[in-house]
Amino acid sequence: MTYSFRLNPLGRLIPAVALSLGLAAQHAAAQAQPPAQQAAQIPTGTQFAWVNSQQILPQVPGYAQAESTLNAEVAGYRAEVERMQTQLDSLVREYDRQQIALSPSTRQAKQQEIRDTQQRLQQHYNDLQDKATSRERELVSPLEERVKGVIEGIRAEHNLRFIFDVGAPGNNIVAAGRALDLTARVVQRLQ
Repeated sequence: MTYSFRLNPLGRLIPAVALSLGLAAQHAAAQAQPPAQQAAQIPTGTQFAWVNSQQILPQVPGYAQAESTLNAEVAGYRAEVERMQTQLDSLVREYDRQQIALSPSTRQAKQQEIRDTQQRLQQHYNDLQDKATSRERELVSPLEERVKGVIEGIRAEHNLRFIFDVGAPGNNIVAAGRALDLTARVVQRLQ
């Protein structure tokens, strides 16, 4: 079980075609600015900007503690599943060793016992996975809400129509001007 923290505060708001149309005109102006100015100001008339949530979330105060807590809990879940898997493996090895000497009815009963144990293991695994996912939401949701609030504040402050998340899984953004990157600004306000 691997759990990753993903943040997609705004989701995909419009298709990539609209984004590329809006960014194309601003890209040339943004590239003409020196790097220090690119982070410092958003070009006048800009309606779109972007953030990289993959870079923001690990820098949110409290994230390291949430990640540490979740990793410790998941390690406990993993140990439970491994213990149950060891018991199942032992049961199968015992059956394999004895099956020749077993009567057909006893063999059938042992096979059913193995299937039942496999089902219990799978159910327990699914329950623990659900529990870990729920716990992840519990730990990360307040951090995500705080990030969303900062992003919304910056959006309103600069009268932006959209802020896209280039770090979101499945985004269609191929290129964007660095002057439109609000990631550092969001991280700064979160500190």
